[in-house]
Amino acid sequence: MVDSGGSNGSSAGDRSDPGDRPAGQYFDAAITLLRRVRDQEGGRITEAGRLIADTVEAGGRVFSFGAGHSSLPAQDTVYRAGGLAVMNLLSVPGVVGVDVRPATLGSALERVDGLAGAVLDTSPLEPGDVLVIISLSGRNALPVEMAMNARALGIKVVGVTSVAYAEETKSRHASGTYLKDHCDIVLDSRIPVGDAELTLPGIDAPFAPASTVVTSAIMQAVVATAAAALAERGIDPPLLRSGNVDGGHDWNARVMGAYADRIFYRQ
Repeated sequence: MVDSGGSNGSSAGDRSDPGDRPAGQYFDAAITLLRRVRDQEGGRITEAGRLIADTVEAGGRVFSFGAGHSSLPAQDTVYRAGGLAVMNLLSVPGVVGVDVRPATLGSALERVDGLAGAVLDTSPLEPGDVLVIISLSGRNALPVEMAMNARALGIKVVGVTSVAYAEETKSRHASGTYLKDHCDIVLDSRIPVGDAELTLPGIDAPFAPASTVVTSAIMQAVVATAAAALAERGIDPPLLRSGNVDGGHDWNARVMGAYADRIFYRQ
């Protein structure tokens, strides 16, 4: 965590209006986290990307899930220009996003036992598919049970979480375990407990969360690795193009037609 009231972490931006300092220090903190993940999680990110490539090559499907703000990096890979057309969102009503009212209901649903089983039982996921589960803390019942149940069904699970939470907080699942304990591959976002990068005299709470920036980068790195791995095998990766470039819609229609049986956001 960076103390925005001190001299540490100062940059060229500090030569301008002092009011810009927290902004520059936030960027510095996020960049530091991104570099840490690149250097320390690169091997596992490659492994996860290759797992997705294996699944696509074998005719399987790929889904991602996250609750609350952890859903944002999952959504960021779905129907995305420059991304794989076969990335699907596993949606849980009331849990994905903050559009539910009251917003606190989403947090409450994350702690409901049995919800994950009901979601998976009615989902298109099948043995051999891949499910990426994103949960910053990895301590609530929903992501833990989602991973446990998915693996019991023969689904490969990639967990994106902050391992620090398992070391510094108590699990909210009856088993006492965390998301990281039930995954085939764990990608550690390296986000500190509390998810806030700055402090400032006169502000009682730390502020400026960076988990969405870092986790979205992890997800895009995994997808990029999967696309490159497919190309290495002589398989044209099912990439989407921007609909705002000439020919983009025609390109996407062709790709989505070829992979229609593995794309669920059009149904």
